[in-house]
Amino acid sequence: MAVRAEFTEPTSEEAMAGHYTFKASKSPYMRYVESEGIPIVKGIGVYDTRDVELGDWARYGARGAFLYLDGIGAQKGMHLIEVAGRGSTAPVRHFFDEFYLVIEGRGTTEVRRRGSDRTHSFEWQAGTLFAVPMNAEFRFVNAGSTPALLLGANNAPPMFNIIQDTSFIFDAPFDQAPRFDDADEDFFKPKSDLEADEVRGRAAVSSNVFADIFNCELPLDNQRAPGYRRIQPYFQGFARDAGTGGFVSQYPSGRYSKGHYHQSGAVLVCLKGEGYSFNWRIENGHQPWVNGKGDEVKIQEYKQGGLVAAAPGGGNWFHQHFSCGSEPMRVINYWGGPDGRWNNAAIEESEEVKSGNIYGINEGGRTIHYWMEDPHIREMFAERLRKNGVEPQMADRLYQAPS
Repeated sequence: MAVRAEFTEPTSEEAMAGHYTFKASKSPYMRYVESEGIPIVKGIGVYDTRDVELGDWARYGARGAFLYLDGIGAQKGMHLIEVAGRGSTAPVRHFFDEFYLVIEGRGTTEVRRRGSDRTHSFEWQAGTLFAVPMNAEFRFVNAGSTPALLLGANNAPPMFNIIQDTSFIFDAPFDQAPRFDDADEDFFKPKSDLEADEVRGRAAVSSNVFADIFNCELPLDNQRAPGYRRIQPYFQGFARDAGTGGFVSQYPSGRYSKGHYHQSGAVLVCLKGEGYSFNWRIENGHQPWVNGKGDEVKIQEYKQGGLVAAAPGGGNWFHQHFSCGSEPMRVINYWGGPDGRWNNAAIEESEEVKSGNIYGINEGGRTIHYWMEDPHIREMFAERLRKNGVEPQMADRLYQAPS
């Protein structure tokens, strides 16, 4: 039994009960992370996940590391798993949703609902994105002679923080696997039929396995930048009107996104090309260098396999993404599954909402139009392109205020 601390009542009306200062307690999810005994990477991003130090992860029979990025700890869990050449991971079952992106390597995932005699299997390669259904047992088998590296994202934090029972999370006493149709032989068959996102009307595809998001075709979208391409994955079993599922997008070489802000939780993983992102507090204004706050802007560089938390520090930070290599920069906004939030807390259900990417901060949206942004941003980008031998592709008219 835990020893209870003795309560001391104030001796006068001038004194107050309790500690005047105290340390915030660790969340159940963070306690789990620390108990697994593998490296924990903190910060706003990683230049290249291949460079992350890994440790032996007994639970998976593999090597791994947690990515505990700034601002996402309560919504999304992330980790790396390295599967040895010709090796496999230990079978694992857990009561949270999980998605995997293959950074490098090729192999097979085997999935089975507990109590079923059917095993589903599908192949993967570098660039494959797939979902692992909640409470289904799974393992990875490496088909190559060199290690395979997979990046996982999940909604473990809210599940751990609500249930607060690790043994239940990894050994739930029932066989049901929500969002997994065990009778469907094509459950993990890649699909590519294009449709419209039911809420926002943007391009979407419904599938549980996306064979190669490094190289797949992306429809033109133009919301974040001229020539910007985008598609949203829909995964089976999730509400389609939630506007979730993350997205895969691409910026042409020599172009960059308009600055924008939103809630924390988004993590961009670079799939192709190279670039960098700015993050700064919304209180510092839409022109941080002009306002004398340029030294507070966080900058994260990344290449293919790198990543950045797009809205750190609790969310609603301005951020901006720059494609500065000789080829287009492709990224995935890597979803980890539902975290309990629905829409924006300030939005009423069925309320007509302006698209935050289309309307500027001067129009009730969440975007800094190019003509409103800090001039230093364009100057810095041009200098970076010169160093890389890349020509700018941002037309002067973009920086002219509408008459």
